[in-house]
Amino acid sequence: MRWSPLPPRYTETLLALHTVGEHVLAAARYHAEGRIGLRPLEHGFGTPTFDGRRVEVLGVDLVLFDGIDEQREPITTLRSAGTFVGIEPGMSPAVYTPATPLDLDAGLEVDPDAAAAIAAWFDLVSEALGRFASSHLDESPGLAQLWPEHFDYALPMGEVIYGGSPGDDQHREPYLYVGPSTPRTGPFWNESFGASRAASTVRSVDDAAAFFDAGRAEAAR
Repeated sequence: MRWSPLPPRYTETLLALHTVGEHVLAAARYHAEGRIGLRPLEHGFGTPTFDGRRVEVLGVDLVLFDGIDEQREPITTLRSAGTFVGIEPGMSPAVYTPATPLDLDAGLEVDPDAAAAIAAWFDLVSEALGRFASSHLDESPGLAQLWPEHFDYALPMGEVIYGGSPGDDQHREPYLYVGPSTPRTGPFWNESFGASRAASTVRSVDDAAAFFDAGRAEAAR
């Protein structure tokens, strides 16, 4: 999978998936157990098991597992998704200020090619972070999670966050990042929050893991 050029309707699909992830999947988990972290899957993303069930987005569909049966329906609106899952959509502002609009009847456009590209990116980031963390177990890397606020997959290690985003307001294409809690200076640090590397320059999991290792070394200087 390559991310340059991006599939048509990538931006619209990213917003739709972020919206469902925040206001339905993360909200459902929060209502059940006070947690919001999600996880990437081979063809999408979803919640861990809670109350004996999982809620996932696979391709263009919302999928509900109850431990025995699987139900699925296409993503259309937040209202429909909430009814399907059995919750009132909406991330609680007591947790954080939601990043996506809570418009229950706005159409959510999910293009299958764009959704596949986003899933593939999260898959690459997940594998790279797993490889990176396993190489530095003595530094007690934290749990990697897909966070609904920024819709990025990341883990903390020491005072640095390592992760990958499928894109945001400042970055149209996916990117890797290293974010130290204390600002650093130097040629490696090309962002106000730390360092990034665009997906179009990442050829493999090895490339991604090498970027994280470089960030770790630079942050330690």
